[in-house]
Amino acid sequence: MPVLFRSRRIQTLVPRMILVASLTLAPTFAQAAVSVVTTIKPVHSLVAGVMQGVGSPQLLIKGAASPHDFSLKPSQAAQLQDADVVFWIGDNLETSLAKPISTMAEKALRIELFDAPGVEHLKFRDGDGFQGDDHDHGEAHDRADGGKDDGHNHGADGLDPHIWLDPENARAMVREIAESLSTADPENAASYKANADAMDRKLADLIQSTNERLAPVKGRSFIVFHDGYHYFEDRFGMPAAGAITLNPEVPAGADRVAEIHDIIKKRQAVCVFAEPQFEPKLIRVVLEGTQARSGTLDPLGAELEDGPGLYFALISGMADAMADCLSGS
Repeated sequence: MPVLFRSRRIQTLVPRMILVASLTLAPTFAQAAVSVVTTIKPVHSLVAGVMQGVGSPQLLIKGAASPHDFSLKPSQAAQLQDADVVFWIGDNLETSLAKPISTMAEKALRIELFDAPGVEHLKFRDGDGFQGDDHDHGEAHDRADGGKDDGHNHGADGLDPHIWLDPENARAMVREIAESLSTADPENAASYKANADAMDRKLADLIQSTNERLAPVKGRSFIVFHDGYHYFEDRFGMPAAGAITLNPEVPAGADRVAEIHDIIKKRQAVCVFAEPQFEPKLIRVVLEGTQARSGTLDPLGAELEDGPGLYFALISGMADAMADCLSGS
């Protein structure tokens, strides 16, 4: 088999395809001839949707584990070594996996979805009090091809890696996933395309239903735990008033808590949102002496069941959490 080259997003592939006829699957599908590995749960969900009826991808980062400093177990290292295709966001998110993916999965087709055609990028915002910064939420100049390092330590050239929180980006990612799987497993190309087309329609419906869910609470002020929701905010016109911390791995000190109190009061924030993987005690401290309520946003689907439906439940769950907290229900 020839070696394949497909830009910097897609590295070399020496396929290790074993064509196996399967009597247990429906006759319209052939058993997947490739081993597919994914990193975070939202990516796994999108890949699982494209592979539905053909095979199942493997997931490395489970539960509430952070993608920034994840450590591989020996069994997971073996999965990378045996992989034919690896899907990840890129070294600007799964930082600790950059070297293992490049070395252990050196023979695999490695897809950095951050660079997928059609994915739009946003810069990290300067500072943690977003309103009043030089940003116009929802305007084209927030989208960028480059930027400066603003101290987040998990952005490439100042670009925010949380691309999956915009379902329009998810549509672009699904197209790239289907194309890449078809390259690695051409026997099932028609199935991957059909699944991708079905997912694209569902994602379009998701955007519409999310806009409808959030419409009654647009314009109400809220604080997020860290600046990880810019893509969701921008897509649905729900700009956050600020973030408790720029880097979720670094605890906020007493001075920062006092600053957040001031932001809540100044901007009349209705809600402060926690995240499942971080200590909720800080949220309680921040809320003391204010009228703001607390809610939880789960950007990775940490508490959701893995599979094709997770992505849709993740976006719908975030919309429900915002709508409920901001409406006081």
